[in-house]
Amino acid sequence: MFILTALRGVRDHHYRDRLVERFGFTRLKFSTSPIWIHAASVGEVQAAIPLIKRLLENTEQRPVLVTTTTPTGAARVQAVFAQRVQHAFLPYDTVGAVRRFLRRVQPQSLVIIETELWPHLLKACVMHQIPIVLASARISARTALRYRFLRSLFSDVLPKISVAAQTIEDAQRYFMLGAIPDRTQVVGNLKFDIEVAESILTAGQQIKLSVRHRPIWIAGSTHAGEEELVLQAHRQVLMHQPDALLILVPRHPQRFAQVMQLLTTQQCKFVIRSAGQIPTSAHSVWLIDTLGELMSFYAASDVAFVGGSLVPIGGHNLLEPAALSLPVVTGSSVFNAPDIAARLHEHAALSQVDSAQALAERVAILLSSPPERTRMGSAALHAVWQSRGALNKALDLIRLQCRIHLP
Repeated sequence: MFILTALRGVRDHHYRDRLVERFGFTRLKFSTSPIWIHAASVGEVQAAIPLIKRLLENTEQRPVLVTTTTPTGAARVQAVFAQRVQHAFLPYDTVGAVRRFLRRVQPQSLVIIETELWPHLLKACVMHQIPIVLASARISARTALRYRFLRSLFSDVLPKISVAAQTIEDAQRYFMLGAIPDRTQVVGNLKFDIEVAESILTAGQQIKLSVRHRPIWIAGSTHAGEEELVLQAHRQVLMHQPDALLILVPRHPQRFAQVMQLLTTQQCKFVIRSAGQIPTSAHSVWLIDTLGELMSFYAASDVAFVGGSLVPIGGHNLLEPAALSLPVVTGSSVFNAPDIAARLHEHAALSQVDSAQALAERVAILLSSPPERTRMGSAALHAVWQSRGALNKALDLIRLQCRIHLP
């Protein structure tokens, strides 16, 4: 684990920052045992935001600690909550690091978002009688198979952990690993309880005004090999909409320079967000090389392509643009959240493409057809609202299992 962090730190200095925390040497101090939320990265943090907000309303005024694994997750916590929560990096899953962390923090309870099963951490929490809830728990068939080979590491702790599963299939996979029905409920996906702040809508309108209401499509959370396809599609879109603007948002900050070089090599006319530059009519691409602004740029767009899906990554959060009433386009790789893709499909709110050509054709059609954009966007928002409810169910389980009084 340390070697992996060190290798990442060569490319991204944020992985070297606060490195001691990963060995359990946190400087945090609490007068009262905190509620501990672990959300590995940006996606899990985004899913946890409504839950954390509700926990902050706790009438006991108990502090909230949020741990992440990635610096981008940490940045999102800071952007949303500032000083309202405390943040630390999750300690490495070694006996010593976990022991030091628990001794310093002394959490009242632990809520893990989605899928993070660390044997030493779980065993130590169970041993110290710290209640654990897996909230919005999901586990793919592939991951469950891999964990089954390590079942002995979890067999004595999973029966003591409460599981708020996203789907029946997720619950059944946790049963195979040792979870018990009495402590397992199917509550749905927390991501459907997404909240769109008024400030996001305002920021989106300001961005839209700054580019003089040009037709905008956004490619959010893109990966290596995907930007090339997006740029290829954009060249075709420009044949139909010469004034179209592509907002390009790479998933990982360590790749910003790489994507900038790609844009330069392909002779794209672009500006970068971090320099405070606003695209003029001469620019066809706006590279967003800052953190925490994806939702604002979704709110400024007419059509959203969600990345990690034209390459075999599994796709990223389709619900963020859907909650903003945008028509959503994705690639064929959506195995990270097949239930969300299926739900949007059911409402005819999602377009799936498998090539740059297909992406260009779909984006061009949507940009040229306001009625179709409105229909798809309304259907997307309806799908989100119809599927809400996981938050209250998860909170009920946390209230019961973690002995927390919530308003």
